[in-house]
Amino acid sequence: MNLNKIIINHKVYQADNLHTLLENESTEVSWPGLVYAFLQNWFDDSDVIITHTSGSTGQPKEIRLKKQAMLNSAAMTNSFFSLSAENTALLCLPASYIAGKMMLVRAIVGGFNLICVEPEANPFKNLSTKIDFAAITPYQLNHSLESLRTYPVKSIIVGGSPVNAALEKACENIPAALYETYGMTETASHIALRRFNGQKSDYFHILNGVSIRHDERNCLVIKAPHLTTEELITNDIVEIQDEQNFRWLGRADSVINSGGVKIFPEQLERKLQTLIDIPFFVSAVPDDKLGQKVVLVAECNAAELRKTELLLQKSLSNISKYEIPKAFFHLEKFVYSSSNKVLRKETLNKAIKAYKH
Repeated sequence: MNLNKIIINHKVYQADNLHTLLENESTEVSWPGLVYAFLQNWFDDSDVIITHTSGSTGQPKEIRLKKQAMLNSAAMTNSFFSLSAENTALLCLPASYIAGKMMLVRAIVGGFNLICVEPEANPFKNLSTKIDFAAITPYQLNHSLESLRTYPVKSIIVGGSPVNAALEKACENIPAALYETYGMTETASHIALRRFNGQKSDYFHILNGVSIRHDERNCLVIKAPHLTTEELITNDIVEIQDEQNFRWLGRADSVINSGGVKIFPEQLERKLQTLIDIPFFVSAVPDDKLGQKVVLVAECNAAELRKTELLLQKSLSNISKYEIPKAFFHLEKFVYSSSNKVLRKETLNKAIKAYKH
């Protein structure tokens, strides 16, 4: 295994010719610069890579990852998907975040060719090479459905945000094996995978070398000594089926207590996603009688919101009375983080403020 080289678009790059990557950079194509910046750091004498969290639950924070932990994570994924030098993978995510960085490390460890393209909504539309492995976001998956029905891709991991129920249903006839990832920057990408088409499951399956338990809050605790020296205590409430499988229920800091009944917004959203075809999320506001009441916030105009209200009034037979949204708010545009994730608290506050005016 030669950890000092990488094959990108069929060309071998090492420290001494890395600068030639930039010959491909232009105002229309940004990926060479991001890949070059990461590989420069990878090939230097430091034993760490500095990266940042996505900021989905707060401000992005700096994380110092050991290169050895990243190598271990890459080997774990390559083993699961049986990736080796004969394979071809696709990088269509920014190399500025951990998901993109780890695709590069997997290519280094596996010695396989990595096709690099610009991160865009449908990264498969202009490809002409069979792809054995790719990592994409739910947004990209949603925009690539037509391509993936015919384009030869063997396995795809999908991460960055949860795969919603409507998207999962739309993927039923995709030939590629699709896996939702569970992980974080601190674990150098995913530590568990959930197949959501074909031989699908509701449970995430942990990868080799990882063990799990839950704490007194029923939140997931991860032990992965080959990735991090300390146990990672998450805010994710889970149902542990056995020592290798768990089901994600939602975040502890988002649970709604309405009339003494605990409601997981993420689970309620999955129930509603097959009915509502506009961007939305479920949250809560204080209520004198219930303590908290469920509210729905949609990214739409007033007319679309009213249409959604009327639709739900006719189609709520599969949810309890406590789960029924008691108020509806809308914004023409949600508040997003720098990594394009919805900032729920800020969006809710802005929507309530707009409603009062």
